Amino acid sequence: MIDYLPLMRITAMHADEIDEAVGRVVKGGWYLKGEATTSFEQDFARYIGTQHCIGVANGLDALTLILRAYMEMGLMREGDEVIVPANTFIASILAITENRLVPVLVEPRLDTFQIDDSLIEQAITSRTRAVMLVHLYGRCAYTEIIADICRRHQLKLIEDNAQAHGCLYEGKRTGSLGDAAGHSFYPGKNLGALGDAGAVTTDDADLAAAIRSLANYGSSRKYVFDYVGRNSRLDEIQAAVLSVKLKYLDADNARRQAIANHYIDSVSNPLVRLPEKSGSVYHIFPVLSARRDGLQQYLTEKGIGTVIHYPIPPHKQHCFQSWNGLSLPVTEQVHVQELSIPCHQAMTQQEIDTVVDLLNHFA
Repeated sequence: MIDYLPLMRITAMHADEIDEAVGRVVKGGWYLKGEATTSFEQDFARYIGTQHCIGVANGLDALTLILRAYMEMGLMREGDEVIVPANTFIASILAITENRLVPVLVEPRLDTFQIDDSLIEQAITSRTRAVMLVHLYGRCAYTEIIADICRRHQLKLIEDNAQAHGCLYEGKRTGSLGDAAGHSFYPGKNLGALGDAGAVTTDDADLAAAIRSLANYGSSRKYVFDYVGRNSRLDEIQAAVLSVKLKYLDADNARRQAIANHYIDSVSNPLVRLPEKSGSVYHIFPVLSARRDGLQQYLTEKGIGTVIHYPIPPHKQHCFQSWNGLSLPVTEQVHVQELSIPCHQAMTQQEIDTVVDLLNHFA
C-alpha cells in the first residue's frame, strides 16, 4: 500500500528533534504565550519576509482575524465585498461570511487552477474592499496584474497561504506579497503541526497589533479589553514542533518538486492531464481526468491512496444554498475531474515509479 500522505513517516523523519523540543516545553511548565511561540513567530516572519507574525489557533482564524481587524480599523464594514476564487477550500469563504462580509466568486484558470486575473476587474463594485488570493495546491496565485488592480482600486490584497508555505514569486515568498496573509499549519500541510495551528504575517504594524489583541480576547493588556475578541492562540507545544520542521521546509519542498517534475516528465497517458511545471511547492499534486472516479477506483484497487480536492465546490454546498443555482463551469469541471496523487518528501523512488507505471497503464 502506498498511502496518500503517511503523517507518521513524515513526522518520524525528525522525531528525535521533535521529542526534544516538546520535552523542553513540558518540563518548562509554560504552555501558552511563552518563549517557544515568540521564537517561532520571529523565525517564521524572517522566513516569509515580513515584519510581523502572529501565531493563532488555526488557518481559518488567521483569515477571519485579518478581516475582523480591518473592520475594527474602519477599513471595512458589514456588507462590503471580498473577491475570492470560486474553486477554493471553503475556509477561505467562511472567513469572509463570518465577518458578515460578502464573498464574490471568480472563476479560476483551468491550466493553473488559480484565480483568473482577467476576470477580477469586472467583479469589482463600489462595495469591493479586498481581493483574497488562494495559493491553491501550493502554486502562487499572485500576478502583477492583480497587484495593479488592487493599487488602482485601493483594495486590500489578502493571501490565503495555507497550502503554499515556502513558495516563491520572483524571489519573494508567498505570504509576503500582499497586505496580509493567513497560514494554516494543519498536520497535512507542507509545514504541519501535530494538531491545529495557524499564523498571520504582515508588514502593517497597526494591523498586527489589532490581530494580536483580537486573538487574545480583545486584550492588549491583562484584564483590559479593547475589542470584543476571541481566544485564538498558538500553543507552546505546536510552536516548538513548527520551529523544528521549519528548518527542513525548503528541503522538503525541493523533494516534492522533484517528485512532481518526475511525474510530469514520465506520465504520458492521454486520459490523465497533469499540471504544467511551475514553482509550486506541491502541497497537492492534482491531475485531471474525465474518468476521475474510475481512475480513483483503479488506483485504490492497486493499493495507491488518493484524495479528491474537493468533490463539491463551495457554490454547490448546502450551507450556501443561495448560490446553488450559479453556473461556474470552470470551477465545476475542476471539482468533477480533480484527483490528488501521492507527492510528499517521505516517498521512495520505488513508490514514485509504481505510481507512474500505474497511471500510464490506466485504460
